[in-house]
Amino acid sequence: MLRRLYIRDFVIVDQLELEFAAGFSALTGETGAGKSILIDALSLALGERAENSASIVRQGAERAEISATFGVAGTHAQVVRDWLGAHDFAVAEATGSEEECLLRRIIDAAGRSRAYVNGAPATLVQLRELGDLLCDIHGQHAHHALLRNETQRELLDAQAGLLPLAREVAEKYRLWQRLREAGRNAERDAGAAQRERESLEWQVKELQALAFDPVQWQDDNQEHRRLSHAAALIEGAAAAMMQLAENDDAVTPQLDHLLARLRDLLEYDADLQEAVDLLGNAQIQLQEAVHALRHYQRKLDLEPQRLAELEARIAAVMAMARKQRIAVEELPGLLTQQQARLEALTLLVDVAALHEKALAAENDYLAAARKLGKGRRKTAALLTQQVTEAMQQLAMSGGRFEIRLQDLTEGMASGLEQVEFLVAANAGQPLRPLAKVASGGELSRIGLAIQVIASQAARTPTLIFDEVDVGIGGRVAEIVGRMLRALGSDRQVLCVTHLPQVAACAHQQWNIAKTTVAGAVLSQVSPLDRAARIEELARMLGGVEITATTRQHAAEMLETAARQ
Repeated sequence: MLRRLYIRDFVIVDQLELEFAAGFSALTGETGAGKSILIDALSLALGERAENSASIVRQGAERAEISATFGVAGTHAQVVRDWLGAHDFAVAEATGSEEECLLRRIIDAAGRSRAYVNGAPATLVQLRELGDLLCDIHGQHAHHALLRNETQRELLDAQAGLLPLAREVAEKYRLWQRLREAGRNAERDAGAAQRERESLEWQVKELQALAFDPVQWQDDNQEHRRLSHAAALIEGAAAAMMQLAENDDAVTPQLDHLLARLRDLLEYDADLQEAVDLLGNAQIQLQEAVHALRHYQRKLDLEPQRLAELEARIAAVMAMARKQRIAVEELPGLLTQQQARLEALTLLVDVAALHEKALAAENDYLAAARKLGKGRRKTAALLTQQVTEAMQQLAMSGGRFEIRLQDLTEGMASGLEQVEFLVAANAGQPLRPLAKVASGGELSRIGLAIQVIASQAARTPTLIFDEVDVGIGGRVAEIVGRMLRALGSDRQVLCVTHLPQVAACAHQQWNIAKTTVAGAVLSQVSPLDRAARIEELARMLGGVEITATTRQHAAEMLETAARQ
């Protein structure tokens, strides 16, 4: 459940920190005081995109910041923990008997956004995925979204737990369509594909015969450089040997003679020892150099035949690179590309094989789509019954609701059936599409019934309703309040409302008001005790002038709700 919400420099909020409790909480206040601003801020913390970043940051501030702390416990804590572990985020900190999870969002005046989960940087997609596990927000325009068939289908799939299967069906449909289109193209372009295939086969064979290996290419070039300069190398090594050891005035014998003479003089002056040691080291180095040169001369050979082989190999590689108009190092990549294209062309030329693949993809799609349809029909029957029963409570006696699944002549990415919500608002009326028969008030009531029932099944720990009670009043408003209070018995429910009948049913109530500080209009939120709640309910009931009778009525509403 939502434990704390911190907002700084957001729209008309300078700084605000709220602590929420379990049960049903109502957020009330004058029109324009900023009731929905809290919901908008929380939506951003849960990963929603900022539509107009320029208006989000409070005037004069550099950035807006929203942090939402959720407490998770029981089996739901394991769901959150598993998600955090799968995305390499730190596990939520434990506080008492529950764990806490922190979602944070920062948006600067230029529109740049940063997101964090438990202090670690996160993407908006990750923030939204985690937010969906923690909180479910029903906006004030959700009723109108229900008029779209796409929204109706998604709601049904979400209610049935079929969203992953629906995505799988859509992917299988797209694969089937790609293969079917490829088959049609293959039939039309078979001749051109065959000609390109024959050309590619010849090119691939040439590249395969070349057997170019980047590592071997480096070795061949190094060996070629050595063999092409073999004569100079042999001559240079021989000259060095003559000067070091084989001439009459060679360096090594002269150094040996000089060193022997200095060692004889050591007995007369020990200060010569340093020079003797240095020359001794030089003698050792010269001897090793002579040994290395002899070894080098023994293995050095002109090898004209090997040199010719290397020159032919290098010429062949360079010719192929020039022919293909690429660098030598790109030859292996070219071979891979041409082999892949050749494989694709082989399939295109083989129209029968392509049609066979398309048929297999179609059957795979149909199997998944039929499974999806079966799950939809099962949940549609249950949801039909539940929403119809809820309509009776919402002053729509005799009204009926039905989810109809119309079979399609040909499958689509969404499945084998079209989902449509039908309603009869009053007894004796025929069922017709929701968009054609529902008035504003009826749509609000039907939409609220659907949302409440869907929320009961979703088991999301925190539910937020943002002015979803627009268009209703009187006895129906009281029933809606009781519904939300009952929903708050095992879930945390927050509702922005302008109806006193709904607010009176809340376990706790907050007041949102505008105030002017140093010429700036700011929004303030205050928790209300019983006396303050009576005053706020009286304001909502009576308008500008609040009388004792209005206050008494407000107190009676609170007492009645507390007995429910």
